[in-house]
Amino acid sequence: MWLINSSIGRKVVMSVTGIALVLFLTFHASMNVVALFSAKGYNMICEFLGANWYAVVATAGLAALVALHFIFAIWLTLQNRKARGSNRYAVTDKPEKVEWASQNMLVLGIIVCLGLCLHLFNFWYNMMFAELVDNNPQAVALAANGAFHIAKTFSSPIFTVLYMVWLCALWLHLNHGIWSSVQTLGWSGKIWFHRWRIIGSIFATIVILMFVAVALAYCFGYRPADFNEVVPACALSSICC
Repeated sequence: MWLINSSIGRKVVMSVTGIALVLFLTFHASMNVVALFSAKGYNMICEFLGANWYAVVATAGLAALVALHFIFAIWLTLQNRKARGSNRYAVTDKPEKVEWASQNMLVLGIIVCLGLCLHLFNFWYNMMFAELVDNNPQAVALAANGAFHIAKTFSSPIFTVLYMVWLCALWLHLNHGIWSSVQTLGWSGKIWFHRWRIIGSIFATIVILMFVAVALAYCFGYRPADFNEVVPACALSSICC
């Protein structure tokens, strides 16, 4: 199959899975912004995307996309190093007009994956997984309370700093990956090449800033007006001040 056996095919898989993940991040960022305006509205979205069959299927599909993207990234990197052989040691200067992100996509990808593991622990494990395995109605209700989990996570300065590092790496990865994916799929000519780079940079910046806005707002103590209405009093004590 040419998607696996050829270098171009592997790059196509990287591009398609990358674009799919960008679309997911866009949805996720838009969903998170709701938490700045209404805790009740955010929890309604979390409830809709909670522990049900379509959410579980979507999570499995997302995990498959991430796995494919990461595996093919390593595969292409190893292939490129093998093709260069000892020549990669002959020149120590970095090529001109080559982005730092372009030369370090694998490193950025590893940081992004580590950040994803942290994110999965703080949210997926404590929310969807807890809903699936816990039989205590009160515990299940708290697990589905997304506003509570955002406040609890980002009330910790350590977690907030780790998330900022992750989001910086994710921005660099997206900033290069968006226009690179479009180019691989043949959607950019001489004129549109530079346009897609600008579009990709602006789009990546907007998406990441949405994540950053929620994290920093909750870190510095911001809460929407209806926050105390949806977060049980017994749970407020577990949120650091």
